[in-house]
Amino acid sequence: MGDRPSPPTQLAFHFDVICPWAYQTSLWMREVRDRQGLEVDWRFFSLEEINRLEGKKHPWEREWSYGWSMMRIGALLKREDPVLNDAWYLRSGTALHVEGRKPHRPEVARDLLVEMDLDPGLVDLALADESTHDDVRNDHDQVVSMGGWGVPTLVFPGAEDDDSRKIFGPVLIDPPTGEAADRLWNLVLGWLEFPHLFEMQRPKTEADLTAVADVFRPYIEAREWNTVANPTP
Repeated sequence: MGDRPSPPTQLAFHFDVICPWAYQTSLWMREVRDRQGLEVDWRFFSLEEINRLEGKKHPWEREWSYGWSMMRIGALLKREDPVLNDAWYLRSGTALHVEGRKPHRPEVARDLLVEMDLDPGLVDLALADESTHDDVRNDHDQVVSMGGWGVPTLVFPGAEDDDSRKIFGPVLIDPPTGEAADRLWNLVLGWLEFPHLFEMQRPKTEADLTAVADVFRPYIEAREWNTVANPTP
């Protein structure tokens, strides 16, 4: 058993816009951030790259690649102000996972930027700037080098020297608010005390799977890719 860590004041939240689980967790994370006064660095992770089949193109080799290209837009916005990347993830994620729209299409991405009172031309600027590939890939490679394999992944300060200070999850479909959000946050922090506690899961019943399907229905109807669910390493 390790020593109880000091409560963090900041962390990195790795996401891919196309992940419905990460979107749900991000809603909880924003609630905790606002209640706890945390600083959250919204960082990228590519499901397209981690699940790429041998012989297929890397997402940065494609003219447009679903989650990857949406994160390139976020990368360009983040350079101007990290708050804009946060807002872009919230807006594009809500469009896909709640409204059933297709933000992974360039024309819809432009519409969403207009709704945010931003220049729709940022889509084309992000795609024309090859260095936005580097921003997304650097975030992705960093968390993968720590053993990351999916999202949401939370990375706490000190993770560079202590691999236990990162957690996949929490994985949920009904993100708590108010004091319940704080209680879940405390449970997550408690996990950090046990560096060799790798996994704990609640088996899903048929009713659970039905509830997940109901929450994910907008995403399922809007997606234009095949979902890959690799086993946990």
